[in-house]
Amino acid sequence: MSKALLVIDLQNDYFPGGKFPLWNTETILASIEGAIRAAQDKSIPVIHIQHIADASGGVAPFFNEGTEGAAIHPRILAAAPEAPVVVKHFADSFEKTTLEATLRGLDTTELLVCGMMTQNCVTHTAISKAAESYAVTILPDCCTTVNEMLHLIALHAVSTRVKLLPSLQAI
Repeated sequence: MSKALLVIDLQNDYFPGGKFPLWNTETILASIEGAIRAAQDKSIPVIHIQHIADASGGVAPFFNEGTEGAAIHPRILAAAPEAPVVVKHFADSFEKTTLEATLRGLDTTELLVCGMMTQNCVTHTAISKAAESYAVTILPDCCTTVNEMLHLIALHAVSTRVKLLPSLQAI
């Protein structure tokens, strides 16, 4: 199987000083940096997923195009500077994006999914109709959301559809 590591929405607005800081971000940031290093050590491609708010509905609360908050966190870019960036406008990273074409170009058969927010973009991508053609694993130690309880509820809910493995076991 050919794996790819999807790093979803590691954007500045989700960190302290951003417009919508999440729970436990410093720990998750370090965990994802470790997952990226582990993937690179095994020649597993990394793909950045970046959410940009749909401007047709007016200014959104965060992730507005061209803002510092919408930018991918600099430590994540530094960890995988050559990784392709897939821009999305919906929770599902496959919806109207180049993700599927990117994965096909890499001959990917297995997705390792991590990022922000667990109950939204992470799970929507993992259980997307388009993801059904891949073996999907979520890396719970590399995901976060607004609080621990919501994170755990989301992981429990999705556990009947995809594998949940710590990053060190999955990569």
